[in-house]
Amino acid sequence: MITKVKVPSPGESITEVEVSSWFVKNGDYVQKGQIIAEIDSDKATLEISSEENGVITLMVEKGDKIKVGEVLCAIDNSEKNTKEIQKNKIENNLNKKEKLNEHEKYDEKNISPASKKIVKEKNIPLESIKGTGKHGMITKSDCISYLNKMEYIPKYSEDSYFINRDVTSPMYRSKTMKKLSSLRRKISERLVISKNKTATLTTFNEVNMQEIFLIRKKYKDLFKKKHGVNLGFMSFFTISCIRALKLYPDINAMINEEEKVNFNYCDISIAISGPKGLMVPVIRNAENLSFRGIEQEISRLSYRVRNGTISIDEMTGGTFTITNGGVFGSMLSTPIINPPQSAILGMHKIVKRPIVDDNDSIKIHPIMYLALSYDHRIIDGKESVGFLVSVKEAIENPIEFLMKGNENNIPDILEL
Repeated sequence: MITKVKVPSPGESITEVEVSSWFVKNGDYVQKGQIIAEIDSDKATLEISSEENGVITLMVEKGDKIKVGEVLCAIDNSEKNTKEIQKNKIENNLNKKEKLNEHEKYDEKNISPASKKIVKEKNIPLESIKGTGKHGMITKSDCISYLNKMEYIPKYSEDSYFINRDVTSPMYRSKTMKKLSSLRRKISERLVISKNKTATLTTFNEVNMQEIFLIRKKYKDLFKKKHGVNLGFMSFFTISCIRALKLYPDINAMINEEEKVNFNYCDISIAISGPKGLMVPVIRNAENLSFRGIEQEISRLSYRVRNGTISIDEMTGGTFTITNGGVFGSMLSTPIINPPQSAILGMHKIVKRPIVDDNDSIKIHPIMYLALSYDHRIIDGKESVGFLVSVKEAIENPIEFLMKGNENNIPDILEL
């Protein structure tokens, strides 16, 4: 019986995908549920699993584009075919074992200790070298002679076979070329569109993280024990941004041809780095979520990004984006707007710096630089600066602006 594996639909608007990886070869025996391939759309990467046990026949090659619903591969699960494969596997394993034993025997008896290092480092096939030593022993001179006969290897001396290498030789100046995946090409296209079709400006500010540090230090263990997730900085910044978006609604807006669209809800996109690149899943209706709800949603989305199971629906939409380059050590950057949104907040590395307080005293505090990139077509400088100042005052005074002005409210607000 032949089972045809067809390309599933990654989403409503997607009709074509690209085969980004095959994890099996033509003629391999596969098991039901085994991951056999990955396909890329312009929005996400999907894993393809085998639907049956059997021998696989690949219908397309890596890099090919294929329509949704077309056949990706076929699996023959007939009993006769399965038995033949198993028989061949046993025979191949026996042959490999015999060859390995022969090689080990040859290696032990016919190669001098001085030659073993060269053979191992240069991956020289032993059958390629004619031994000139006693009883056909492969000597160090035999290995050096073999290397010197290879045109693309610099000349070696017997005293040191690695000193006189020519670093301009092609051996040491190689390059590889790899076709960009559909997802990476789409990301590139969107970034170029963002730079070319928006009037992007960036405004900066710094924020003192001292109060957030104190709250987290006091409550993070209780929070983790009760809710199963960390009390991170992202929930404080997300809630601070939601407050600022309500004060400056045009930052939570976008241009649609000749119209300005203002959103009465806050779908916050969170930039997360994964194996396939930067993904931006969305926290839906973040204005209705608590600290716990935001941290749990960030944890869930991060896990799905990093194990490659994030869906297109989870990355679609978003009215405002937050990105944190600080986790990679970035001190300052100008983040690129995530189209069709109109603004993005960039967080950065927290560094201890000397700060002059209201009493003209110098103290050391943890400081973070913030950057807001915005589309000047829809957002004025006054609004962008006001938004960033609003985020700053909420982060520096979380009890007043995020905890209802009373420190006794913190446990209830954190749902402890």
